[in-house]
Amino acid sequence: MTVARAARPVEAGDPGRLLYERIGTFLFDQRLEPDPANFAFAWHLLHDPAGPLAKAVAALTDGGVRLTQRDIASLGCDSPASARGTREKADGLVARTQMQVEGFQDMVQAMRVETQGFGRDLEASADAIRRFGDRTEGALLDELTRVTATMLERVHSAEMRLENATREASELRDKLEEARDNARRDPLTGLPNRRAFEEAFAAQLDIGDGMCVAVCDVDHFKAVNDRFGHAVGDRVLKTIGEALIESCPAQLVARYGGEEFAILFADADIERARVTLDNARATVAAKRYRLRETDEPLGEITFSAGLTRVAAGESFGTSFGRADRLLYAAKKDGRNCVRAS
Repeated sequence: MTVARAARPVEAGDPGRLLYERIGTFLFDQRLEPDPANFAFAWHLLHDPAGPLAKAVAALTDGGVRLTQRDIASLGCDSPASARGTREKADGLVARTQMQVEGFQDMVQAMRVETQGFGRDLEASADAIRRFGDRTEGALLDELTRVTATMLERVHSAEMRLENATREASELRDKLEEARDNARRDPLTGLPNRRAFEEAFAAQLDIGDGMCVAVCDVDHFKAVNDRFGHAVGDRVLKTIGEALIESCPAQLVARYGGEEFAILFADADIERARVTLDNARATVAAKRYRLRETDEPLGEITFSAGLTRVAAGESFGTSFGRADRLLYAAKKDGRNCVRAS
């Protein structure tokens, strides 16, 4: 079947044509697939170059860092269902934490009221003892016994409330820790995510020790998804993440987004880091991946990588951008290789 092409003269300075060309250039520069979701994202971005989406993209790509599919999803222009699910999880955690906070506040308020009542009872009992001062010793002893019993009951009640408040505070602390951890962890692979990686970079920079940064990208990953489905693609990503952790011990391995991983080598020796990374590449390439359900071979799975040494005081955007350009060079050189500088 022949697809007819609309014959429409293109006038010089045609805004629609210019926008279309800018969208294509943007997708090519960011190495994004020209699928409907990415095209829609680029249209929203370039249609309003001074809008909030453009500002958010500018902040993410400062220093030459390119966008990932995860960035697009987080900015709300990818899958609506995925974005909605993420928001619902976050909203649920916030709601549970808010309930814990309110419960803790109620507990503290109840303890305050209890303490005030305890003080009033003590004052009343002291007045009663003074009034009994000129009575028999037995009557005074009875009053002291009653006051002591009341005090013990109040103390026991306060201890119970304090114990409950302490437990509530502990649960609240656990929920907040869970929220912090979730915000820094990739849900698919369990690896640290982009945010955690950038925070680790900043911390290492503050320490002053040298480091190297690597960016790894799975070769032809779209073909795996297209042929076998996203569930198989997810398993491939988890397998590669595990291989990188095993091959790069004591180094921070993160899923940076999509099929892209990042590694922070605390050792500034770039040659040692290159050998380690190349061994990881060879380990992944040597595996023979098969479908779990049918035992059908997936074919060779490889990744390309760019590695660079971070100069003293160098910004994350500068060093990561350089590693990303080296990764792009590795792709151009045939993939399944490491380029270091």
